[in-house]
Amino acid sequence: MNKFRIVFIGLIGFLLWTAPLEAQSPSLKRVGGKPDLNGIWQVLNTAAWDIQDHSGALGTPPGLGVVEGNEIPYQPWAVAKKAQNFANRATADPTEHNCFLPGVPRATYMPFPFKITQTPKDVAISYEFTHTLRPIVMDGSPHPETPEENWVGISRGRWEGDTLVVDVRNFNDQTWFDHAGNFHSEKLHVIERYTMTDPDHIRYEATIEDPKVFTRPWKISMPLYRVVDKNARLLEYECVFYLQEERYKNAPFHE
Repeated sequence: MNKFRIVFIGLIGFLLWTAPLEAQSPSLKRVGGKPDLNGIWQVLNTAAWDIQDHSGALGTPPGLGVVEGNEIPYQPWAVAKKAQNFANRATADPTEHNCFLPGVPRATYMPFPFKITQTPKDVAISYEFTHTLRPIVMDGSPHPETPEENWVGISRGRWEGDTLVVDVRNFNDQTWFDHAGNFHSEKLHVIERYTMTDPDHIRYEATIEDPKVFTRPWKISMPLYRVVDKNARLLEYECVFYLQEERYKNAPFHE
């Protein structure tokens, strides 16, 4: 009995000693007192093809969705529009047929890396796809009252504790959420949240609202992975050049 108690107490002591070590996460580097998001990041999912659960097909890898509940709450008229987009996706997807910017949040989960640059006062994101630079204004100023619509919207950021929150508005209606044809209007409003869970991972969440297209707000989430290769950098992806070259080769006058 005494021997059993000694072994039991020893086991409990070992668990109590090791539990804190397992629970501890590596300390995060900080910039101006906030988690250091600087680096090159990329997703490891298939959301660029379809943000909902989907099976594989030629040119489309299978994957699990990133939509909370796997449901996009379209208004009845928008269900038909989404189906039309899906049927015509080979030529209608703005990023593939015309090399247009993917917009927000799609730029985050395109199959290309992106770079976050953070200082104590400023944050900006550079995307490898079409060399897009997206400044995030952190000075507390409001969105412009009469802004021009654009492909990536206008971003205003703030910190909530250790989470970077980005309020994005003033989009055009030309971008899609994925290659499956999920879409929005110019009334799109996105709230992004970037939360570091350890030095090499960010939990990314985006709450999406568009009263012209959806019946309620909905959310996507996914991990972002730091690219840790020692020579990691953004490379050149000249989408427009490649597209023009392909069209030139297929032109009827070209030999």
